[in-house]
Amino acid sequence: MSENLVEVRNLVKHFPITKGIIRQKQIAAVHAVDDISFDVIRGETLGIVGETGCGKSTTARLMLRLLEPTSGTITFDGRDISHLGRRDLKPLRSEMQMIFQDPYSSLNPRKTVGSIISEPYVIHGTNKSDKARKTEVQGLMERVGLNPEHFNRYPHEFSGGQRQRIGVARALALRPKLIIADEPVSALDVSIQAQILNLLRDLQRDFGITLVLIAHDLSVVRHMCDRVAVMYLGSIVELADSDALYRHPTHPYTGALLSAVPVPDPALAAARRRQVLGGDVPSPTNPPAACRFHPRCPKAQEVCSQIEPALEEKHAGDASACHFPLSEGEVLERIATAETAEARDAAQQSS
Repeated sequence: MSENLVEVRNLVKHFPITKGIIRQKQIAAVHAVDDISFDVIRGETLGIVGETGCGKSTTARLMLRLLEPTSGTITFDGRDISHLGRRDLKPLRSEMQMIFQDPYSSLNPRKTVGSIISEPYVIHGTNKSDKARKTEVQGLMERVGLNPEHFNRYPHEFSGGQRQRIGVARALALRPKLIIADEPVSALDVSIQAQILNLLRDLQRDFGITLVLIAHDLSVVRHMCDRVAVMYLGSIVELADSDALYRHPTHPYTGALLSAVPVPDPALAAARRRQVLGGDVPSPTNPPAACRFHPRCPKAQEVCSQIEPALEEKHAGDASACHFPLSEGEVLERIATAETAEARDAAQQSS
């Protein structure tokens, strides 16, 4: 058995832009995902981060074949699912599930919570009796922190955090091998976010699930993930172990993202150097040639606009797509800043 549950190779997704009413003609395309490759290791939590519109959610939907890829391959558990039809895909649906971003729109308001969570059993014909199904669903509700007695309530009777727990229970119903959580806490209050994240981490440990977590909050990713993929304008610019990424970022875009993370210590926040990116994110309908980040990159040189850098290992546990990765001095400066913050946190806790 391969150690990789999912293998993505040269994945591309372009959304056509057309004009005309009767005879529609394609005039351009949105380059949502452009030639990305990565693996998801069994049992790990892989984080995918980046700015809004960089292709994170599109990548997630492509992995589950909720969207059809323009080109490229997706291998799930040793089987190429890139071009499978609906009939062949249905048995695999029970092994891969998704937790959607908005708990308010992802639940059918006309159905009770019991019906929503038990729907996977019905669709996949698990041959459970109504009584056995209800017992199973109530057990799932209790496992995710919901009152089993609320089996017959409707989604509007629950808070946002409780609705997301319903979505988690629905995703768990068939004991999938893979769960993709698409920004599962972005629509929730900060106090509720930690509860949902801790729930996901506990469930992953207890059920042996492989988790792909999509987020734009870097502190959430650091708390949850074993490895992190950083996306920019449809491409993966850095893929690294979580510790390596936060302590030794090599791509300038990753460095800029990390420099924007708030620091609770005012003195440390004032002392550290911020990297402010100039300009705006280019249009995905007409992305820059070669390195997509070069129009905004403070280290860009002529070669960056001529040759696209390959995603390759720069040091142990870290691969990035950059001709001029962050220098050792820049990395050491970041390490010193991180160590100072950790030392101050430890001192405050001990006192």
